[in-house]
Amino acid sequence: MTPFLSLLASIVAWVGTMLAVASVAVIGPARLRDAWTGLRARLWDARRAAGTLGAVLLASAIGRSSLQAVSELFGLQATALIYGLEGGFVAWVQSTFATPVLTAYFSWVYVYGYAFLLAFPVVAYLALPRTTTLRRVLVAYALNYAIGLALYTAVFAYGPRNVMPDMVTPLLFTNRPDVMLLASEVNVNTNVFPSLHTSLSVTVGTFAVLTREEYPRWTPVAVWLSLSVVVATMYLGIHWLTDVVAGFALAFGCVALAHRFVDPRNDAVEPSGDASGERPGSEAAADA
Repeated sequence: MTPFLSLLASIVAWVGTMLAVASVAVIGPARLRDAWTGLRARLWDARRAAGTLGAVLLASAIGRSSLQAVSELFGLQATALIYGLEGGFVAWVQSTFATPVLTAYFSWVYVYGYAFLLAFPVVAYLALPRTTTLRRVLVAYALNYAIGLALYTAVFAYGPRNVMPDMVTPLLFTNRPDVMLLASEVNVNTNVFPSLHTSLSVTVGTFAVLTREEYPRWTPVAVWLSLSVVVATMYLGIHWLTDVVAGFALAFGCVALAHRFVDPRNDAVEPSGDASGERPGSEAAADA
């Protein structure tokens, strides 16, 4: 097996295991059984939101290299601006806090924790009696990627590890050199403003807070993991603090837009014996 396939297999194994454990601990066996009964109806109900996300991801994968060339030629050259704004903040973070234990933790969080953080809400909100939250999450993901891609094209900037190689160490790649293979497939070193790792993680954390009544056990886990990803982006030397601040703004904006675009539904849900007193069922199709 090639190193790239080995890394993918490792990510799938980690994420699959965490999803299984979290599904039992957070969603619960009773709700999972009820969700399975109405799974086809829920998937159909969320098809437009899922299709929107898929279309954005496909467009990003196809157009990334072309848009990168456009950014280099016509984008705002922001590297010096960002460096002048915050200076050696990321270098200070590494020099002050870097330890082998923290490097191992943040490397794990950046790769495996992040993948789990994005995947679990889809499973958890698919298990709810209504698909409103699921559709909002999918739309928020799509908005993050779409707006992020537009900003990557409009703003051309290098990360701190490229600007200050003598002061900022690429700790992720020194600790996990195999990750470089995956990173080269999905990203380039000028895709820094904003930090999509930050925006997507904060998006998940925000939804976890908003749905804390449905999944009280998920909220502290999601908030901890999302904040860990945020810190990891700087600790590992990948993003500037400016990128992270922009990522927070993008996340909150996408969550607000998702709530605006996807309205809750008022149709009745038939009662059942699960913990919520409701049985998952089909909902009338509506635009995502």
